[in-house]
Amino acid sequence: MRIVMIGSGYVGLVSGTCFADFGHEVVCVDKDQRKIDALNEGIMPIYEPGLEQLVAKNVAEGRLKFTTELESAAPFADAVFIAVGTPSRRGDGHADLSYVYAAAKEIGQLIRPGAVVVTKSTVPVGTGDEVERIIRSVRDDFEFYVASNPEFLREGAAIDDFQRPDRVVIGVNEPEAAHVLNEIYRPVTTNSAPMLQMARRASELTKYAANAFLATKICFINEISDLCERVGADVGDVALGIGMDKRIGSSFLNAGPGYGGSCFPKDTLALLKTAQDHDASLRIVEAVVAVNDSRKRGMGRKVVHAMGGDVHGKSVALLGLTFKADTDDMRDSPSLAIVQTLQDAGISVRAYDPEGMANARTMMTEVTFCEDPYDAMTGTDCAVIATEWAAFRALDLQRTKDLLKEPLMVDLRNVYSRAEMEGHGFRYHAVGH
Repeated sequence: MRIVMIGSGYVGLVSGTCFADFGHEVVCVDKDQRKIDALNEGIMPIYEPGLEQLVAKNVAEGRLKFTTELESAAPFADAVFIAVGTPSRRGDGHADLSYVYAAAKEIGQLIRPGAVVVTKSTVPVGTGDEVERIIRSVRDDFEFYVASNPEFLREGAAIDDFQRPDRVVIGVNEPEAAHVLNEIYRPVTTNSAPMLQMARRASELTKYAANAFLATKICFINEISDLCERVGADVGDVALGIGMDKRIGSSFLNAGPGYGGSCFPKDTLALLKTAQDHDASLRIVEAVVAVNDSRKRGMGRKVVHAMGGDVHGKSVALLGLTFKADTDDMRDSPSLAIVQTLQDAGISVRAYDPEGMANARTMMTEVTFCEDPYDAMTGTDCAVIATEWAAFRALDLQRTKDLLKEPLMVDLRNVYSRAEMEGHGFRYHAVGH
C-alpha cells in the first residue's frame, strides 16, 4: 500500500521505515529541511540500534523516501499517518496538539477519496474527533476516514517492537478504515500478533493507560526498594519473587532513579489533565507523578550521603546521562535532576555517555564531558552509574579503583553485585539493598 508518514522524528521514522520493510511504499514527510537533507544522506536524527541500516536498505530498494513536500505524496496515499510531536503544553501540562491539528488541516486539502488518516501521535481522548472535524471543514466533497493507531515502542528496542509487537491496536469507527489498517499490518498479524480493533476513543485512551500503568510499576518497585534499604532486604530478590507471578510480570520492576524519556513524563501528566477536564479522579497516577519527581533529586541526595554529607569541593564521575540505555534521548532524564542536586551541594561533575552527550551539552551547564568512563573517573571522589549501558557492565574494576581518589561507587541501576564490588575493595552503595 502507499503510505505517507507526517513527522520524521522517533515514532514517524521508525514506523515509516518498518512499514517500508513490510513491502509498502512509504514517504516520510517533515518540515525540517535539514532533517530531510540528513536523512537523504543516510544520517539519522536519533540513535536507535539497527535503524540506520534498515533505512539504508529500504531507500536502496526504492520503498522509502524522504521529502518536505506533502503535496507530492499525500494525493496518492491509501493512508496518511500523523506522527508529529505532542509535547506538554507550557503553563498547564496539557498535550500540545497544535502540530497534529496543523497537519490535519494540510491533509484535508490533499487527500484522495477513501483515504484513511491515522493518528499515530500520542493524543488525548477525542483528538480523532477534532481531526475529523478539521479535515471535513476543508474537504466535505467526498468520504474519508480517521483512525487511531497508537505506538507502543520502547526506545532502544523499537524496531523489534514494531516488527514483532505484543499487539496492534486500531481505533476505527468505520469498517473501511479497519480494512485499510488490516492490510497495512498484515505482515505482522499473519505472524500471530493480535489485531485489537476498538472504537477510536478507546484506542486513544489505551495508549495513555498503558504508559501510566508501566510508570506505576516503576514507581512501585522504587518505593519498595526504599523499604528494602531500611529493613535489610534485597529489592532484586523481592522483584524476582513478585515478577514470577504471571498476574504481575517481571518487566519494569528494576529499581532505579525514576522514569524519564519522551513518553512517560508527558503522558502521565496529559492523562491527569484529561481526567480533570472530565471530572474524573486518577489519584494513583497523581501519586506516581509526584513520587517520580521527588525520586530523581532523591538519588542525588543518596550520592551526597554516600560521600559523607560534607561534599563541597568534591567531584563525581557520572556514568550515563540518557534516561535509559541504547538511546540518545535526554528528555526528562533522571541525570538532569541528579546533576543539579550534586552541583547544588558543591560537587563538580565529570560525565560520560556513549550516545547522549551531544544532547546533554544543550541541557547541562558546568559539567565536564569526557571521552570515556575512565576519563570521567580520573581523580574523582566517587563513581555513579546512572544509566545501565552495556559499556558500564564490564568496567575494569581494578583500573576504576586506581583512578578514583577513594574506592567509592554509587550504583543507581544495580549493575553490579555488592559481593563483587566489596570483593574488589569498593565501598558500594546501590538501590534497594
